[in-house]
Amino acid sequence: MSAVEYTETVVVGAGQQGCGVAASLQEMGCESLVLERGEIGQAWGKERWDSLLVGSGNRSVRFPGWEYDGEDPDGFMPGRELARRLRAYAERRQLRIRQHTTVREVECPPSASDHDPVRFRTRLAGGDVVESRNLVVAVGGYAAPRVPAVAADVDPSVTQLHSGDYRNPGSLPEGAVLVVGAGISGQQIADELVAAGRKVFLSVGRHAAWPRHYRGRGIHEWMFVFPLYEEYVTVGPADDGAVLPGLPVVAVNEGGADLNLATLAAKGVVLVGSVRAATGRTLRLADNVVAVAEASARAFRKVIDIIDGGIRERGFPVPEQRPAPRVDLSRVVPFGESLDLGRHGITTILWCTGFGPDYRILPARVLDDHGAPLQRRGVLGAIPGLYYAGLPDGNSLAPVDIGANVENGGFIARQIHTDRVIRSGTAASLIAP
Repeated sequence: MSAVEYTETVVVGAGQQGCGVAASLQEMGCESLVLERGEIGQAWGKERWDSLLVGSGNRSVRFPGWEYDGEDPDGFMPGRELARRLRAYAERRQLRIRQHTTVREVECPPSASDHDPVRFRTRLAGGDVVESRNLVVAVGGYAAPRVPAVAADVDPSVTQLHSGDYRNPGSLPEGAVLVVGAGISGQQIADELVAAGRKVFLSVGRHAAWPRHYRGRGIHEWMFVFPLYEEYVTVGPADDGAVLPGLPVVAVNEGGADLNLATLAAKGVVLVGSVRAATGRTLRLADNVVAVAEASARAFRKVIDIIDGGIRERGFPVPEQRPAPRVDLSRVVPFGESLDLGRHGITTILWCTGFGPDYRILPARVLDDHGAPLQRRGVLGAIPGLYYAGLPDGNSLAPVDIGANVENGGFIARQIHTDRVIRSGTAASLIAP
């Protein structure tokens, strides 16, 4: 027989965003229950490739009431280490989390009033129901792997998988690999594959690349000294509204070398144009390798110029770096408008084509035509009591950042605190303690 229980706030998802909300609510004396389909930190720990490092750096790994306390603040921890730290944090804070608990659907009773303690009914896969006043959906915007329709026209003898299913070079069949997509995942995986001795082709697409170091400092340090953070997290819309855009490519390898199309070409990666169509074992490509590389190089140069200008303007005694890092476009050459997979020995296509939101558990009336949440500021849902954690705010990806769980959680907790105080009818302050 199905059980029904009540909690003031249900949080769906136990990644850094969901745990950040639960911890912020805990600090304000508000109860919550976190529901997680897998394990705490599932995406970081089990749904990305083995060698993945946290691109925003160790300093960004923080949660409410806890800052990074390791010995390498300027390093890049593995994704699995982030998951381990998140699990330890949740245990230390004694957050109420139910792992391996899948949400089937969420109902929003249309008759619920502003005074009603039950505005949401969260139905679990096992049949149980959790009723709540508030619902926080913290599954993020990068939950559902996206593979373009052209994949269906590729000969079935070619192995195809999304970056979310890739683990390491040894997990792929023998033969050359075509990596489709030149964002963070595509370039990092192409770099790993060529280092492992695989023949690699990289199908390029629009992206920006940034230097890892400049003038004695890491790019993540300069990012917060000059107006680079907003430049970093502000992106244009993706070509497909169902796929969210990515951040600029910044190398996170421990060797310190930059990562861009030119450095990959120097290592032997063959750059090819964007995939437009497929017929069996032949792909039709855009003739855009050079144009894409040039646009990325302009973004690279712009970052250098911003840092140089900021140093001059503020009079910082920072030594010059000569030569300044650059994208060596002499290594980038056109490829042509077709790619014969058989002739080049390509046995695997790895689609690094991004992720999109997956909010099918919610009623259609709170979603747009692409199935993405109708929201404001990346946190406020379309109906009272509905919140999101980890969604972009317009063209800004700042709320998606790992450390943004602190600000996101605090904002949501303050809204819930205000609602609780007003409903209580007391004269208590609306300003959270």
